[in-house]
Parts: sequence; structure tokens; C-alpha cells
Amino acid sequence: MLLAVAAGPFFFTACTNSRSKEGAAGDGEKPNIIFVLTDDHRWDALGAMGNAIIQTPQLDRLANDGLMFPNAYVTTAICSVSRASILSGQYMSRHGIEDFATNFTPEALAETYPILLKEAGYVIGFAGKYGVGNDPPQERFDFWECTNKGQPPYAYDTGKGRIIHHTDSVGNIVRKFLDEFAGEGKAPFCLSVSFKAPHELDGDPPTYPVQERFKDLYADQEIPVPLTAAPEYWNRFPDFFRTEENLARKRWKALFSTPELFQENVKNYYRLITGVDEVIGAMRSQLEALGAHRNTVIIFMGDNGFYLGEHGMEGKWYGHEESIRVPLLIYDPRPGGRQGTPDLIALNIDIAPTILGLAGLPQPSAMQGQNLLSLLDQQERRTDFFYEHTFLGSPRLPQVEGVVSRELKYMKFIEHGYEELYDLEMDPQETTNLAALPQHAERLQEMRARYEELKAQAQ
Repeated sequence: MLLAVAAGPFFFTACTNSRSKEGAAGDGEKPNIIFVLTDDHRWDALGAMGNAIIQTPQLDRLANDGLMFPNAYVTTAICSVSRASILSGQYMSRHGIEDFATNFTPEALAETYPILLKEAGYVIGFAGKYGVGNDPPQERFDFWECTNKGQPPYAYDTGKGRIIHHTDSVGNIVRKFLDEFAGEGKAPFCLSVSFKAPHELDGDPPTYPVQERFKDLYADQEIPVPLTAAPEYWNRFPDFFRTEENLARKRWKALFSTPELFQENVKNYYRLITGVDEVIGAMRSQLEALGAHRNTVIIFMGDNGFYLGEHGMEGKWYGHEESIRVPLLIYDPRPGGRQGTPDLIALNIDIAPTILGLAGLPQPSAMQGQNLLSLLDQQERRTDFFYEHTFLGSPRLPQVEGVVSRELKYMKFIEHGYEELYDLEMDPQETTNLAALPQHAERLQEMRARYEELKAQAQ
């Protein structure tokens, strides 16, 4: 739908200007850190990323005041597994959490970024959807207000005859935490904030329950239909993939299969994101009122991307850009904090090392990600990464692994041996699979070899 915005020259500048005040970020007292995670938030559902329809003024302000990474990806596009990678800084192949029921072992939990920060004197809190395993470690946190359900509902009964939307509930929890722990003279804190929005509410059919005040937002807008939403692109998939049991196709039927459904549900998806944006604005205002805004770093990310009808699908899981590419913002208001749009590949496994680096803590040897702020000044940066998704398997979610670079993308459906090869420079919307074409045999072989190499490194 809005793929073309990512190809513009603005998003590949290497601008990383520092603020002109004396000193450098990281000097002096340890910063407070707030990590905000949205659920199923694709990279281009943000005004700052070139989307002319969605209203995200607070997130756009955060992007303009800090760093916006236009090439941010997840190593696995599914909620629980990606969240485990964010907390641990590890590929799924290493942390071993491949489903929604598996918990971190005590040893693995001890090397997640919140617990490492607590050991270093930080107050740690978690608000919203934890989303990893069925036995969350709430006793390890100084502040914990999360649902223990893997997928929380959107509507909560306050017990006072009033229903509150999950996004508003998370906003209230953030306000409560900051009132207690933010302010001069208090210990540094790390608050992890996790929204359900804009994830659909599972059901038959699934729905997008939005806050009442946003129900008419975008009503007069016409959402452009993606090029790859045309039936021919779904019909190009092989038989094992192109079935009515494919979960991405089943959800597409319920939410995007008619022009009317498409318009309403993409707008609802946008409405849910605008609701999150409102909470971000309130959070920043509260930090300022408490005098904590000058020493609080805010990181914002999506846990995976989302198909809005592209390739005839709804959801994530597979290797297309819509599924694996996410928004990532880092705002550091301290002297020396960076601004700009760095020209590097950022991953979900980089969040934990980056947070530890902000706190001045070493990165455990088991972490596979990199401190993104340190990478800004380095000549050598990653040129590609390993992608993996093995939950469920065929026919509902065919398993896929591969390699993503700036120029090429190689995906292999490992249960079937079926390969995809896309030239991202010439074909950013991934319309043409080059894997079976003889003239691309050499490139295919190179990507196969790189896949085996990166797969082994991810263990």
C-alpha cells in the first residue's frame, strides 16, 4: 500500500547529528529508559515514515527529535518469539522460545535486559502485555501491571460499572508508574510498556475494537489498495501455501476480502495506532511535569510487521517486507543524544544490547544483537541477517527461513524445499520470484550459501 515511501532518498541518509550542548549522552548519572512496544505495527504505519493518511503526531515528534531507523526488522515475525528476542537479544534458534507457552529458564531470564538492569540498581517495571510464556516473572519486577493472558482483551471492566480500552488502561498504568518512580532524587528506572494495539482481537471473525473517540477518524479518507493485493499475487504461491487453511488467508477473508472490509479494517488498524500515539504524548507531558524529561531515553518499536492485504494475506509470519519490517525510534534528550535517520539494518535482537549500553552495562556473551548507538560511528555494519519462523508449520503456517540483505531476499519454505528470491532494489514490492530463472542461478547459489552460514551462526 505504501511501500514506495521507503525507497525515497530521505530514508537512506546517514544523518546522525548530535545536540549541540556540551557533554555526551552516557556521561554522568544513569538515564531512565522507557521501552515502548506495539503489536503488529508495520514500518510504514507512521507519519514520519511517509504515510500521508495516518495521524501519529506524537510519534512523529519523537522521530524528529531523535533517531528513526528506516531499515528496522524482526528476526521472527510472531509476537511471543519476537518479544523473547527483544528481551534476550537472541535469535529464536538460541533462546529456544518457539511458541506461546514456553517460558524463559531462570538462567536465561537472568540475562534479559530488565533483570540485568535491576542487578545494576535500576527500578524495573512492566506495563501491558508481557507475551512470553504462560508463567510471567512478575515477582522479579519492582512494578508489574500486566495481563497474564497471551492475548489480552481490548475491553476491561474497571469494576465500577465502566469499560476501559486496553490502550487507555496501559496509559493509566504508565501514569501510575511515573508518579511513583520518576522525578529528581529517585533511582534510575527502566519501564517496559507493551500495547496490544494494533493487533486484531481474535475471534470468528476477528475484529479491530477501537476507542469510541476514534471511531470516525479517517472516515473521509480513501485508503489506497496495495498493488500486490490483486488476486494474481496470491495465485502465484505454490499449492502447499495457497490453501484455505493458511492462517494468513483465513484472516484475509474475514478482514480484507471486499473493498468495504478493506477500507474499514485498515482504518481501524490506523485508529488503534493513533490511540497509542495519544498515550505517548501524555507520557512525555508527564515526564516534563515531573522534571524527568531531560534524563529519560525513549525507545519505540513494533514486535513484527503486518500484511494489510498484500499478497492476498492478513497477518505476519512470512518473509515479505510488510511482515518483517517495523518502526524503530530512539529518543535521547541528554547532551550528545543523536538525531537523524541512520543508514543501517537494525534488528529486534539489538534492543537489549542498546538498552544495556545506555545504562553503561556490558553485553553478555550470549547476546547476539548489537548496540545500535555504538554502530553509528563504526564503518563495519551488518549487511544482512537470518530470518526464521517455525511455529505450527504446514498447512496453517508453513515454516520459512532465509536471508535478508539490502539488495536481495532469499526465503526457503523448509518443509517443502520451495525457494523465493527477490531483487529488493529493482522490485521492492516483491512481485517477481527469481529463484527458478536460469539467469539468476548464480545469485541464488550465493544466497543459499549465505543462508547456511547465518543459520549456523544463529544457534
